[in-house]
Amino acid sequence: MGSVAEPLKKEYIIRYGLKKWDEHIEAINSMWQGIRQKIFDLGLDYHKTKVYQDGLPVCNKELAIAYDLAKAGNENYKIILELVQRGANLVGTEDPGLLLEEYSYIKAVTKIDNLEEKEKAIRNYEKKALDILKRRDEYIANRINRTLIEGETGILFIGLRHKVDEKLSKDIEVSYLIYRLPFKESCKKW
Repeated sequence: MGSVAEPLKKEYIIRYGLKKWDEHIEAINSMWQGIRQKIFDLGLDYHKTKVYQDGLPVCNKELAIAYDLAKAGNENYKIILELVQRGANLVGTEDPGLLLEEYSYIKAVTKIDNLEEKEKAIRNYEKKALDILKRRDEYIANRINRTLIEGETGILFIGLRHKVDEKLSKDIEVSYLIYRLPFKESCKKW
């Protein structure tokens, strides 16, 4: 979320405390270590693997974005770069317009100081977010359907609220890696 990451972190710490934030970060890092291990245990043919990422716009700068985020410490993008270094192809995944639409709502909420107004803005955002999420899922599924060809493996890094799998072509076999990871309890509050 770029410039809104710090305000979101601040909100979390205000609500739950610094100790919970540190526990949350530890749980997230553990989750990414588990995901990394599961992916590299699959024995993929990396030259026939395409990587799709939640929040990565179709923009012809996907690899530069991945490098910047990995350099900033993002574990997700570190895994993506390792896949790319082994031969996988990183594919722009999302409609930039939809990402900007969602980002503008989130950024607006983080700028509100008045608690009552903030709560109202959050409720307003939550109503709009469902529609945005649905449109993002449709775009992502269409993107995968158009770019993933027979004989290739696609890896989609996507948030748990998404339902891209329900919109994919029926000839795409889906396997869920994350359901086999032991982090369910530690990620409930985020």
